[in-house]
Order: sequence, then C-alpha cells, then structure tokens
Amino acid sequence: MFTGLIEQVGHIEQVRATDAGKEFRVRAAYAGLMNGESIALNGACLTVREHGSGWFAVAAVATTLGRTTMGDWHEGKPVNLERSVRVGDRLGGHLVQGHVDGVGTVKAVTWEQDALLIDVALTEDLQDFMVPHGSVCIDGVSLTVNELLAEDVLQVSIIEYTRRHTTLADLKEGQRVHVEADIIGKYVQRLVAPYITRARQ
Repeated sequence: MFTGLIEQVGHIEQVRATDAGKEFRVRAAYAGLMNGESIALNGACLTVREHGSGWFAVAAVATTLGRTTMGDWHEGKPVNLERSVRVGDRLGGHLVQGHVDGVGTVKAVTWEQDALLIDVALTEDLQDFMVPHGSVCIDGVSLTVNELLAEDVLQVSIIEYTRRHTTLADLKEGQRVHVEADIIGKYVQRLVAPYITRARQ
C-alpha cells in the first residue's frame, strides 16, 4: 500500500531482458532498503530483488509489461519512486495499491497562471471511476481530478512543489502514463454493478 506522495525521482540505470520479462536496475539514494520489500515505480508496485549503495533492482513479468508502459522503459529514464507506507505514517495523499488499472495518453499540457494543467485520455474501462475532485494516481502521483473534460478525458492540475519533485512536469502530448483509479470507487462500482445491470434489463 502506498500514498501517492513521491519520495524521490530515480533513474533507470540498466534494462535486462529475462526469461520471465525484464529486470530494471534503478539509481536512487535510498538507505535501509531490504530485499523483498515493495516499492512503486511510476505507481507500479514491484519487489526489490537486490540492492546496493545507491541502487536497487526490480523485475517485471510479461503480464506486468503488457499492462504498463514498462516495456518501453530505457536506460536514463526518470521514474517516480515511493516505498510502501508503514502503519502509523501520515496518509498525505490517498490509498494507492500500486496496481496500474490502465494506461492513459497525455492529450494536452497547458499553463493556467501558476498551475500546469495536464489532460489525460482514458481507456473505456477507467471512465466510470473518475469523478470531479476525486482522487486519481498518475504515474504514481496522488492527484485530484480537476475536471472531467469529456467522458474519456480527465484533467489534473500540477502545483509547483509537485512539478519540482516528480516527473510530471516533463510530460508531453502523446506520452503514455500509468493510471490507478481510487480504490474506494472501484469497490463501489463492483458493489452496485449487479443492481445497475438489473435496472437496465
């Protein structure tokens, strides 16, 4: 479990193909990492396989590569990093599982006074979970849905602090991003789905 508050931006140092998928070695200034612990890279929960001074390694299986943008990751790519939350920590963002629900596409990046507005096109399976001023996780960052511009397009507003401490300020039109819907919305949708189906019959 995570909060969507990015601790630091790491960089992919090495990408290696394996029989099961890909392994990534990440350059990051973490102290006290342990093999087997969970860490989110751009919002995708992975397991630390090895670590050393200033680096750690994680692996993504073929299923994960197919559901995320990780298949396109390359050496030098910056990634948002967050270690799993500990019981008793402040929950400053929202409850994030580190399970990427879908891949969105940046439609536009614009400025409005001091805010950076990012419009993200959503796949159909994500649309029902988005509500104005609700929570969403984009590339691992806990954000508020600023506006629903269309049924399949959400807008988020990036403040100056987030621009400086995450990779979101570097997003460009056409780039793909990880999207995780709010866990509460997913459970509500699951619970009401049978009633909606019956009402439509």
